[in-house]
Amino acid sequence: MKPILELKKISAGYDYQTVIQHINLCVNEGDFIGIIGPNGGGKTTLLKVILGLIKPSAGEIIYHTSMQNLFGYLPQTNNFDQRFPISVTEVVMSGLMSNKGLFRSYTKKDQEKAHFLLDKYAMSAYKKTPIGNLSGGQIQRVLLCRAIISSPKVLILDEPTTYVDSHFEKEFYPILQELNKSMSIIMVSHDLGTICSYVKTIACVNRELYYHNSNLITSEQLQSYNCPIELITHGHVPHRVLSNH
Repeated sequence: MKPILELKKISAGYDYQTVIQHINLCVNEGDFIGIIGPNGGGKTTLLKVILGLIKPSAGEIIYHTSMQNLFGYLPQTNNFDQRFPISVTEVVMSGLMSNKGLFRSYTKKDQEKAHFLLDKYAMSAYKKTPIGNLSGGQIQRVLLCRAIISSPKVLILDEPTTYVDSHFEKEFYPILQELNKSMSIIMVSHDLGTICSYVKTIACVNRELYYHNSNLITSEQLQSYNCPIELITHGHVPHRVLSNH
């Protein structure tokens, strides 16, 4: 497998408080990594370090490829003012801004690609709709289109199904599997029972990172990783059954 980026002995945090430490991780072409861990354990901080939004206090990040179109990012929450008068199509095309710069206009080809993605993810009727008029699930569909319009090498998702409606949630993971054919994916999720069916490997983050080179993980392994996540699921995924749940 060809590496895209490597984190070596990374430590990072906020206001002189360390949130993650001694993190080692290699992201390769074709990876689909599920990141799990307790609230406050450092999952989102890790993503921000990878994206370059936070400078690590120790360690280094090595990029084995061009930074152009390296990342697509679907955040946990909507980080823009929904009252801002911008259409759905314009939001999707804003995913090309890093390539365009501040003063270059979008082309007809850019608009056509945005419309293609909106059609593909059942948002064709909302192309000219102000983004503030959409529901939370609809906004997540639009933000997914924005995240992938530049055809990134790595798609990063932070709790992507938080605001997704139940109908789209059933479609969402198969969509990611299809996208994984052309890009690597790093996804933070609390839904271990579901992601085990789709991700290829799992990283447990609780201040430190414990990498599991498989999509199957038991509660005993989680305990050994110091990763206090309840593993409650059914089917072929290793699980513990709790009474009255």
